[in-house]
Amino acid sequence: MRTAFVGDLHLSADRPDITQAFLQFLKQGLDNVEALYIIGDLFEVWMGDDIAETYTADIANAINQVSQHIPVFFTQGNRDFMVGKAFCRNAGMTLLPDVYKTNLYDNSTVILHGDSLCTLDIGYQRFRRFRSLAIVRWIYSHLPKQTRLNIAAKIRQKSQTGNQQKHYEIMDVEPSAVQRLLAETGCDLMIHGHTHRPNIHLLAQGKKRVVVGDWYTQGSVLMVDKSGCELVQLPFVEN
Repeated sequence: MRTAFVGDLHLSADRPDITQAFLQFLKQGLDNVEALYIIGDLFEVWMGDDIAETYTADIANAINQVSQHIPVFFTQGNRDFMVGKAFCRNAGMTLLPDVYKTNLYDNSTVILHGDSLCTLDIGYQRFRRFRSLAIVRWIYSHLPKQTRLNIAAKIRQKSQTGNQQKHYEIMDVEPSAVQRLLAETGCDLMIHGHTHRPNIHLLAQGKKRVVVGDWYTQGSVLMVDKSGCELVQLPFVEN
């Protein structure tokens, strides 16, 4: 048996090819899988469970079908940090904390989206701390729909513009932040996404940091079992 991890799908109404690939994966890509983790940025943007776009109902239904057979866990990302209990309940997913520690095939493992590790991006970390405040989330969730849509559009535009101007190192994880979190959690394996740089990094003292890939041009799945970790690409099938 094995455990599957995906992240950074950035599903949206204007990329039906990604949605179709993900739905196909949910139907046919989970053989011998005993748990599925979706570790953030399942959606390109999420304004609130109460104003979700109509296409997301198909996503929730498909994930719920999977959850009838294996547990499905979800970690909020920087794009979909407003995904809440209502959507998770409809999808049959268990909502995890930002940093989640578990035992994975005798490996102490810490699982997170990964944006908190990009500590050199000071501006983003300041915004992340602000939007993580409970009062800020409450106020945002009670704003009118159109206001939330406008805010989401501005955040997305600002993020895209800002990312084009940032150096590679700033947008990647900071090694000291990785080491610190591994030490704080006492884990030997770290699994995250966010950077869109899939890789298996071998660290000191036998520790590993594994990064899941994004779904912009193909599917990307991390499979973990007793023998180790494997990153698998899933080519998109043209209709």
